[in-house]
Amino acid sequence: MQISQALVRQTILILLACAVVLTGCSRMNLAYRNLDLLIPWSLNDYLDMNRDQQTRFREQLREHISWHCRTQLPGYLDLIEQLQAQVRQGSLDEPALREHYEIAQKAIQTIALEITPTTVQLLRDLDDRQVEELSEQFERDRQEREDKYLKPPLDQQIGKRTDRMQERVEQWLGNVTAAQRQRIHEWAEALNKQNQLWLDNRAQWQRSMVDAVRNRDQANFDERIARLLQDREVYWTAPYRAAFPAVEQATIALIVDLYDTADATQRRHISERLQDMRRDLGSLDCLPATAD
Repeated sequence: MQISQALVRQTILILLACAVVLTGCSRMNLAYRNLDLLIPWSLNDYLDMNRDQQTRFREQLREHISWHCRTQLPGYLDLIEQLQAQVRQGSLDEPALREHYEIAQKAIQTIALEITPTTVQLLRDLDDRQVEELSEQFERDRQEREDKYLKPPLDQQIGKRTDRMQERVEQWLGNVTAAQRQRIHEWAEALNKQNQLWLDNRAQWQRSMVDAVRNRDQANFDERIARLLQDREVYWTAPYRAAFPAVEQATIALIVDLYDTADATQRRHISERLQDMRRDLGSLDCLPATAD
């Protein structure tokens, strides 16, 4: 995932309570029941699983979803309530955003730990044809993303980055002002050639995954897959790693500035969005009963 996209999701959507596996979804119940949401990449996009593999995978994933709904969602509801209070009080400042960002990172790690055994077993059970198919699909994915994100001239890449961010911001604020649009464009310009760093980093992780799966008969296979899922930073390229802190800071600063310049209508839009999410998530029947 591109640094900018990752931070948009983890800092706008997660920090504003869509949180982890629910990021970017307008209908919480529908999105939450999507069986692919609890894995780091959509297996159905890359693998042609046979019937037995599909059956086992879906059974295990339903168990993970039930676990997540029962044990993790209550914390998300608390987070939404806290965010609602901060919006009402006007106290959603940079320290508060960073705190929520850290909470989101921990939540992602908790999910990675939970789904690792299932993913390890699924990948171990692949046959040689499926492994090569995985490699080929990764290569097609890389080429398609290069065509979309790298072939256009840099000024067009920045323009598209601005548009994508504005679209995400407007999910929370409603229509942005000209000044807010300009601030978003400044952020997009600051990321410069970020698309190249993102794609190189993504390709390195995918190559590492394919290499691990090709050697799934080795004794350290479980450990290698666990690291790929739980310690993804280990596989970052050096340029991506070097760029990440500055991009992280730029994105958080953007969000702070957009929130600070939000008018009463836009802040009301944030509050209503949070309330809708809290209602949708709170209505899930998998949540533990509250004590009377």
